[in-house]
Amino acid sequence: MKTDIEIARDEPTITMTRVYEAPRTLVWSAMSEARHIRKWWGGRGVVNPICEMDVRPGGIWNHVMRFPDGQELRIQFVFLEVVPPERLVWQHADPGPGIGGLPATHTTVTLDDLGAATRWKMVARFRSIEDRDAALTFGFVRPIEASGNALTEYLKTM
Repeated sequence: MKTDIEIARDEPTITMTRVYEAPRTLVWSAMSEARHIRKWWGGRGVVNPICEMDVRPGGIWNHVMRFPDGQELRIQFVFLEVVPPERLVWQHADPGPGIGGLPATHTTVTLDDLGAATRWKMVARFRSIEDRDAALTFGFVRPIEASGNALTEYLKTM
């Protein structure tokens, strides 16, 4: 399944959408439970040795991604809004310059119930259009697309 990407002209956002061939409650579980996220986050070849999630407003998400070359990316988010099984909102716990040189984001994920399928929509909001463009240059969408592809395969095993 293809991920549709929209870059707003006058807003510091990146919007990504795709449809998963799985019921919304299953997609919600895969996206909100650490035991599942460890299996697919980051896409093929990425392992997640640390994934701890306190999925509630004010809860922290600690995560370490290890890439095939051995490099690690440590991230920490805080959940701002949790509405099972339809909406998750989080932002970087430290809204400073960002992690690993990436600009910090405020991320909203919504899951629309399509019966046997689920429409996933992610809106990543940056502090400025310049921050958004820097994230695009760094390759912001590639690991999200790879994660989406991995999630598609993982959902078949749940």
